[in-house]
Amino acid sequence: MGVELKKIDQLQMNKWIDGNKKYTLLYKATRDGCSAGAFHNKCNNKGPTVTILYNINNSVFGGYTSVSWRSAGGYHADAYAFLFRLYQNGRWIPIKMPFSGSNNSSIYDDASFGPTFGAFDLKTFTGSINSSGTYYHLNGTTNFGQSYTMNGETYKSIANGHLQIKDIEVYLVEDLPARLPLDEPWRKTPKWDEKLLNALKEKIEQYKPLQELNVPHARLLLVGQVGAGKSSFFNTINSIFKGYITSQACSGNAEHSVTTVYRMYQIRNWTSGEPLNFRMHDTRGIEANQGIDAHEMCFLLDGHIPDRHQLNPSVPLSTDIPGFVTIPHLSDKIHCVVFVIDGSTIDVMPEKVIERMKALQSRMNQKGVPQVVLLTKIDKMCETSCEDLSKVFSSFVIQQTIDRVSQIIGLPRSHILPIKNYESEMELNDNVNILTLITLQHILHFCDDYMDNYLDQNEEGKMKKLSIREKNI
Repeated sequence: MGVELKKIDQLQMNKWIDGNKKYTLLYKATRDGCSAGAFHNKCNNKGPTVTILYNINNSVFGGYTSVSWRSAGGYHADAYAFLFRLYQNGRWIPIKMPFSGSNNSSIYDDASFGPTFGAFDLKTFTGSINSSGTYYHLNGTTNFGQSYTMNGETYKSIANGHLQIKDIEVYLVEDLPARLPLDEPWRKTPKWDEKLLNALKEKIEQYKPLQELNVPHARLLLVGQVGAGKSSFFNTINSIFKGYITSQACSGNAEHSVTTVYRMYQIRNWTSGEPLNFRMHDTRGIEANQGIDAHEMCFLLDGHIPDRHQLNPSVPLSTDIPGFVTIPHLSDKIHCVVFVIDGSTIDVMPEKVIERMKALQSRMNQKGVPQVVLLTKIDKMCETSCEDLSKVFSSFVIQQTIDRVSQIIGLPRSHILPIKNYESEMELNDNVNILTLITLQHILHFCDDYMDNYLDQNEEGKMKKLSIREKNI
C-alpha cells in the first residue's frame, strides 16, 4: 500500500520524544496481519514504541509510549506517552497531544487488544480484522480527551472521524548517539564572522552584470511549491540590506499560493537608497493541479510579461494580456531560475508537482537558462543547524537531503543551496545573513554564466556572418 515512516516524520518524532532515535519496524498490519495476536507477538517486551495509523484520507496519526507492551492486562502509567498527528488529508500538519497525567491510564495493555492509548482515547481494534482489499475497517473506539490533552483537536481533525485504515505500523524506538557535525565540511567557506558578512554585503552592493552587454541588472525568477518560501527569500535579502526585518513581499503558509501578481522586486542599499543591480521576479506557487505551465514559462523567460501582471490560474498567459512586451531585449529576459523547495518535506512532495517542475525545466534548458535550487527550512531538517546555522555545511542530514534533491530535480549538487529565511524572527541574525549572502552570490554567478554564454554565441554569430560576407565578396 506504499505507506511508511518518512525521514521528516522521524525527525519530528525525535523532537517530540526529545532525542536522536532509531526507528525499527516491528509490526505492520499489511505484512503481519491485522490481529491482536500478531501485534503482541511482534511487539511485546521490546521497549518504547511508536504506533502509526495511515487512513484512507491520507491522514497519519498514532501514539507513543516509553513502556513495553506485555499483554499484562489493565492500564499502565507512562508520563512520557503522547498521541500525535503527522498529516491531515495529506498535508503535513504535525501536532503533539501529551498525556494529561490525570490518571494512570496512559495505555491499556491486553492480549486481545491492538495498540490502545488512554482510557480508550485511541483503541485501534480487538481480535482480528480482515482487509476489504484496500483498507481495514477497524472495530476500535475513540474517546479523545479522556487521558490526553487534545490542544483543540478532535476525532475529525485527527482521523477524519473514522477508523478506515490503509495500514498500521509499530516501530521500536531506540536511542542513538547524538549526531555530531562532520569533521570536515562538505562545502568550504571562509570563517563566519562580521568581517565575512561585511565583505559579502560589499561584493553584492558592487555587483554589476557583464558590461559588454549593457544589461543594467540581472533578473532572477523564483519558482517553487506553495509555502516553500519564495517571497520569504526576497524578504530575507531585503531585511539584510534594510538593516531590520521586513515583509514587503506577501508570504505565508496558505493552502494555495498567496502570490497573485507577477511581481518584480528590487533591493536598495539602505544608506544610499540606490537599487542594487539585480531584480527578483516572484510567481504563483506550483501546485499539483495548477501553476505556471511550460508555454507560460517561455513568456516569462523571454521577458514578455510586464511587472505587476495579475496572475489568474484559470486564464493562461497569452500575447493578448495588457502590456505584453512584443520585442523584449536581453535586459528583459530571465538570467537565472531559482527553484524554491521546502527541504523538510522533500520526501512527501507530490509527484505531480515534481512533474510540473521537470516540464518547466525542459523549456529552461532549451533556452539555456541556468537553474539553482534553494533548499529552505533547513532548521526544521537538522537539529545541529537549528542550534548553530554556521554548521550547515557540516551537517550530514543536509548533505543527504541535497543528494536526494539532486536526484529528483536532475541538477548537480553544486546547484542546490541550503537556506534559512527569516520567518518568526524579530531581529537580524548574522549567521542567517551570511548564509543568505553566500547563496545570493552563487546565484549571481549563474546569471553571469548566462550572459557570458550569450556574449560568446553572439560573437560566434558575428564571426559567421563576417565569414559569409567575405566569401560573397
